[in-house]
Amino acid sequence: MTTAAFELLAASHNALNVGAAFLGGLFIAGALVWAVSFGMRVRDQESPRPLPEEQPHLPASGAVRETREMREPDEMPVATQEAERLMPYQIHACATRTGKDQNRKRWLPGSSGSFGGGGLGHT
Repeated sequence: MTTAAFELLAASHNALNVGAAFLGGLFIAGALVWAVSFGMRVRDQESPRPLPEEQPHLPASGAVRETREMREPDEMPVATQEAERLMPYQIHACATRTGKDQNRKRWLPGSSGSFGGGGLGHT
């Protein structure tokens, strides 16, 4: 082959690469246009957004604050017979009440850690 044939082959190869890149770009641009139009159609079918007066408002007393208290359990109901098991609906009636001691239980420095895993062993 002559150098002219190689140049013609290289030029046609370059043109093929440019053409493929152009077609790929057109495909991607078309896919993006389709995706945007599809999203707009879906959004048009959704229910409208609530109006400002339909939004939730704070109560007149202001924001609700968290209360923290120590609770004590009520006694478990006693089964009527020794062999009878309590059913979940019977236990559900149990409630808790506010504890007498409202001080939070704290870890004492110097006492052992969890499962005997630390501390100096002092009491």
